[in-house]
Amino acid sequence: MAANSILVTGGAGYIGSHVVRQLGEAGERVVVIDNLSTGFADAVLHGDLVEGNMGDLDLVSGVIEKYNVESVIHFAAHTIVPESVENPLKYYGNNTCNSRNLMECCKHSGVKHFIFSSTAAVYGIPETEFADEDSPISPINAYGTSKLMTEWMLRDLSASTDLSHVALRYFNVAGCDPKGRIGQSTKKATLLIKVACEAAVGKRDKVTIFGTDYPTHDGTGVRDYIHVEDLASAHLKALEYLRKGGESTTLNCGYGHGYSVREVLDTVEKVNGAPLNIVEEPRRAGDPPALIAKADRVRETLGWAPEYDNLELIVRTALDWERKLAGASV
Repeated sequence: MAANSILVTGGAGYIGSHVVRQLGEAGERVVVIDNLSTGFADAVLHGDLVEGNMGDLDLVSGVIEKYNVESVIHFAAHTIVPESVENPLKYYGNNTCNSRNLMECCKHSGVKHFIFSSTAAVYGIPETEFADEDSPISPINAYGTSKLMTEWMLRDLSASTDLSHVALRYFNVAGCDPKGRIGQSTKKATLLIKVACEAAVGKRDKVTIFGTDYPTHDGTGVRDYIHVEDLASAHLKALEYLRKGGESTTLNCGYGHGYSVREVLDTVEKVNGAPLNIVEEPRRAGDPPALIAKADRVRETLGWAPEYDNLELIVRTALDWERKLAGASV
């Protein structure tokens, strides 16, 4: 039986696989539960992979017991915002109800630490371009609400048991492993940098800008883009924090500054050395003009120091991965 193992739900997915890789490189014992609906078995570079649903009480309880799990890092979730509007019960069923089942297993097995993959979508459309952890919470779609409900369940569980947790609210995650071992292989991706890089390698015929009349410096939406490697390292810092007795907390994960859609597309064109086919369309409902993290607290609380805060580097790693995928499919 392994001692002090870490269970990573959704560890075969984009962000989860990067965290699993960093955990393995740090010498941690890791077990992954993933149903492979959107993840990829070959992205799990360390530890054991158990194929299954994290809402399956018997399966999860068995894995926790077999591997003597002390800490859980919970990624498994549906993440497509438009789909959450069209099919909200799918999101509440998987993101909220299954998370509740996972927490029940953790409670019964005495799991000590829980790190949760949350989202800036809990802020909805903030009154200002910057959102901090104390900004008003007002999600506008089932994705954001389903994540917020899980935050609340964790809060209440931590208050009534010995479980401690960190909820990390992600802003716009982008980029891939700089060494090209793993990356974002999500089908029908909606994240801008992924979409633009797919267009750059010919997988898509165009990139669409939704809204060019926002009150921003160039009229397009501004977002805080964080490299997946830095986001992954924040999870390891959160685990270290909890192991040292840190109190349960919620933290933004972003760089604290933003780039516009046009700036991102300009950077993709520069790195790729060729123009993109860009189409302009009206705004989408629910898109804020700007959403940027106030991210001082995560640095102060966890001692987190990002290493990849550079848009061109983020784009280059994403584009390198898309070229690798394109080559593999030829």
